[in-house]
Amino acid sequence: MEDAEDTLRALAKVYFDAAYDMDAEQFQTIFHPLSAVTRIGDDGGVSVMPIETWLAGVRNATAPRKLELERKDEVVAIDVSDNLALVKLRLQMPPRYFTDLLSCLKVQGAWKIVQKVMSVDVRQ
Repeated sequence: MEDAEDTLRALAKVYFDAAYDMDAEQFQTIFHPLSAVTRIGDDGGVSVMPIETWLAGVRNATAPRKLELERKDEVVAIDVSDNLALVKLRLQMPPRYFTDLLSCLKVQGAWKIVQKVMSVDVRQ
């Protein structure tokens, strides 16, 4: 039987690699098609966007790898309860430093991200 935490750490590695390369197709392999991304919007309110909208932004972004930015990412915590998990991640794309909470469900035998809640700290 698979170890859920190991599988979720592998999912996090795919996530980190996709973020460093801004690889929307790689992100698609770990996000459920009905997932969404939630953050504080530019107006200070809650912003929720469907995953396809977020992936379109990824496709238009310059990859941190191309900018030769230092890569630093970490899995902060993983909490698993049956077919539900919460994965807390930190990663950087200087001058932006992200904390992401990924709500995951085991769907048809595979762990998928169903909700990403993110915050960003811009440092000078």
